[in-house]
Amino acid sequence: MYLGIDLGTSEVKVLLLASDGRVVGTAGSPFTVSRPHPRWAEQNPSDWWDGTRLALAALRAKYPDEFAQIRGIGLSGQMHGAVLLDANDTVLRPAILWNDMRSVDECDELTARAPALHSIAGNLAMPGFTAPKLLWVARHEPEIFAQTACVLLPKDYLRLQLTGDKVSDPSDAAGTLWLDVAKRDWSDTLLAACDMRRSQMPRLAEGSAPSGVLKADVAREFGLANDVVVAAGGGDNATSAVGIGATQPGDGFVSLGTSGVLCVVGDSFRPNPASAVHAFCHAIPDRWHQMSVVLSAASCLRWVCKLTSTDEPTLLAEVEALPSDALNTAPLFLPYLSGERTPHNDPFAQGVFFGMNHATDRALLGYAVLEGVTLALTDGLDALRAAGTEARALSLLGGGARSDYWAQLLADALDTTTRKHGGGETGAALGAARLGWLAAGGDPARVLTKPPVEKEFTPNPARHVALRARLESYRALYRHVRPLFEPSRQQLV
Repeated sequence: MYLGIDLGTSEVKVLLLASDGRVVGTAGSPFTVSRPHPRWAEQNPSDWWDGTRLALAALRAKYPDEFAQIRGIGLSGQMHGAVLLDANDTVLRPAILWNDMRSVDECDELTARAPALHSIAGNLAMPGFTAPKLLWVARHEPEIFAQTACVLLPKDYLRLQLTGDKVSDPSDAAGTLWLDVAKRDWSDTLLAACDMRRSQMPRLAEGSAPSGVLKADVAREFGLANDVVVAAGGGDNATSAVGIGATQPGDGFVSLGTSGVLCVVGDSFRPNPASAVHAFCHAIPDRWHQMSVVLSAASCLRWVCKLTSTDEPTLLAEVEALPSDALNTAPLFLPYLSGERTPHNDPFAQGVFFGMNHATDRALLGYAVLEGVTLALTDGLDALRAAGTEARALSLLGGGARSDYWAQLLADALDTTTRKHGGGETGAALGAARLGWLAAGGDPARVLTKPPVEKEFTPNPARHVALRARLESYRALYRHVRPLFEPSRQQLV
């Protein structure tokens, strides 16, 4: 048996995987996000460990015999979060999360301090990344910065509790802006730009490689052998790719969760920071991946349901009942409820409905939201293509992927086949378990398989042409309203 631990923002999920590839079971424990000030997002690392222990205890209680046979553990986690430790490994302050927006000014500062940032890290400086957070701490909490002996990413804090070792992997480390992404190693140049040193970083190991073994007290607590190996693991998108079997150049997926991610695997480092594309290492050796990120995806659907006093199944049924020419009468929707990353890198962008009239009803608003998120993802795929990346087909993950209508809309807009797989909802946790299996000696040819395709959606050429016309109007709308976001920018900075 192999265990996957996926540390998300809203919950930690644990998954038990058998050596025949069967998912035995899962368990989870929820978290909340603290927002002590506008645009802040924090969590206490101790809550992650407490929640992980609760989830593991629940999994063990449901599957005691299988749990006792665990031989490898893999880790996945929310990226970019900054866990600051002192020389005694004591946490110095709450972790600053990926969706924390306080470090806008520090992004400009880092870009000025490190002229080679884009070529080394392959990414723009954005408030979500780790390095600007440390510049913010240095400026606003200098006593904390002075005590910082090590910076860990969220999943790597869990590893410290499990093994006592400070280790990260290239896929997660690529989201710090301190990694030389092509070389898959820390960059002394980028660290120095933040007044930091390599000694403050964990050592790096490939995601499928061993990073340590369980501490004796942890093994005793959960009735496990002392030689259970813990894989280095990966960031949540890289492990989702491993879970869906996206490991070869051209493999890719679309994740429709709170945020939206379009990720395509490649065999080389292909940055396109000018379009806010993320170029990261994969969680397996000799692979990289590019991502476009939409900060609000399925969360937009939840928002419009709340706005119109309905639930998702009801609204989706109303959208599906619309006539085929709905896109000619529906308003345009900019889905920037939390700002935007790809391709605009605009943390102050806002959501916009445009083109409503007396005939605009709830169903048309619902369609506009699905289309707006889809067009945002199309913007992202165009940015990836500009960097030379093509996707053969895209697997669908996340809660939004349950809708066949949305799956077909994505295929039509992206002009790319989309696929649903059995068990796809276990993506990141399954990928983590697979990395644990590899670290324990598993054969990649046997471990890194693609789940069976349940449904496939092929592009409709005529609808693709119509949606490209809508995309041009969508882009023009953003260009025209962007200056109107400036007052909120001044209020929030």
